[in-house]
Amino acid sequence: QVQLVESGGGLVQPGGSLRLSCAASRSRFNIIAMDWYRQAPGKQRELVATITSSGSTNYADSVKGRFAISRDNAKNTVYLQMTSLTPDDTAVYYCRLWNAGGNYWGQGTQVTVSS
Repeated sequence: QVQLVESGGGLVQPGGSLRLSCAASRSRFNIIAMDWYRQAPGKQRELVATITSSGSTNYADSVKGRFAISRDNAKNTVYLQMTSLTPDDTAVYYCRLWNAGGNYWGQGTQVTVSS
């Protein structure tokens, strides 16, 4: 079993930045990938960014050029640096870890972009 704890959410003005963190407990199996998802009120959860074990990254079109996912393997932590935030980025952001044992989710952290 893997526990994930997200942090870094909050209220930010349009155009501002936030950095989310997701700390993972020790994984029994090698990590295949870690992702950030988000879910806005009344909408389905959507994939925002992925980073694989090899360091390859992928982003949703809506965040390309504004968000950056990174990983600190020594700390078992994945980050999501978000810049040029807009109200459309308002959502609960979830971290997901994928290993041979399955998928594990964090509890989510709220990001609100508002003036």
